[in-house]
Amino acid sequence: MDLTFVFPCLNEERSLAACIEGVRKSLSQDPNLKYEILVADNGSKDRSREIAVECGARVVPVSTRGYGAALKGGIEAAQGEYVMFADADATYLYEDALPLYQATIKDKVDMGIASRMKGKIEDGAMPFLHRYLGTPVLTGLINLLFRGKLSDCNSGFRCIRKKAYMEWSVRSPGMEFASELLIKALKHKATCVEIPSGLRAAAPDRVPHLRTWRDGMRHLLFILSERPQLFEKLGLYVTVLATLMQIIACITGPIKVLGLNIFDVHSQALLLLAGLVGAQFYVYGCMCYLRAQDTPSNLTRSLLNMDEGQLFFLLVGALTAIGVVIGGVIVVWAQSSFGGINLVHLLLALVHFLSLPILGSMGLLGLHILKRYERS
Repeated sequence: MDLTFVFPCLNEERSLAACIEGVRKSLSQDPNLKYEILVADNGSKDRSREIAVECGARVVPVSTRGYGAALKGGIEAAQGEYVMFADADATYLYEDALPLYQATIKDKVDMGIASRMKGKIEDGAMPFLHRYLGTPVLTGLINLLFRGKLSDCNSGFRCIRKKAYMEWSVRSPGMEFASELLIKALKHKATCVEIPSGLRAAAPDRVPHLRTWRDGMRHLLFILSERPQLFEKLGLYVTVLATLMQIIACITGPIKVLGLNIFDVHSQALLLLAGLVGAQFYVYGCMCYLRAQDTPSNLTRSLLNMDEGQLFFLLVGALTAIGVVIGGVIVVWAQSSFGGINLVHLLLALVHFLSLPILGSMGLLGLHILKRYERS
């Protein structure tokens, strides 16, 4: 079998037959092409499965719900050397199936993409936010972080070489499957090609499976989670720089530079905020390393592999230091008969220096719990 065309399907009885016919009409233009059409049914309650069989398609039931889960089940059941897929909502240009396959096998690339952004998009086919914000931003992020040269990361009309796909270990069960497939391909140095296609408007009364903000955020989170080095390095740089400047502010006190007052309480408060944000970025980067296949720096690796006993004493030490500071403030306050005291400069610096180890300790505690959970 040369090619398997997969339709992920959930209650698509109104459009499925037309989609199958459109694909068959396109692929049949090559009499030498051996292909099959497969419907990965995700628990349809209508006549989708019966219609698929009537149209000569093979039906594979997929019990795990979700767009990605349906596609994974269909791709794994495919008999073709190449697997093509598209939604079964009659919005994609199924007449481009054969040109997409030909472009993919021409140079023996691992993935071919039918780009909607390079073709004609009918009025009302793509919401304004999707067309001018969501898709361009997510595509730009993928290109920037993973050195891609794509125009449409959210196209659901693609052709992949099954052997290459099986090496990518794509796992997402939801809509973010589309982003993961691209990112895993780019990380594996896969070759890709795009052809111009387009998008048709769906039936007016069709309820889309895509939920804009939820699924958009899932795409964004997955993209960012696959580049932990970004958060690791940015978090470290911001934290170290803010802490060094806090030390200088503590030593010099408020000073004037070019007529500006710096290192006063407002500067110290902002440096404290920057240090906390940097530490959070770094901890998030560490969390991403638990699932990403990237290699962390020596510092991050040592923290991720820290012995639980060392982590315990680090946490106890940080909490003890905080207790000492609180106790010291109470003592000074008591010596002034609980009247007004002016320790704001010192307290801001101490809060900065103590909040970072306690935040880091709690983050590492969560990381070790996650590691234990994953192993079990």
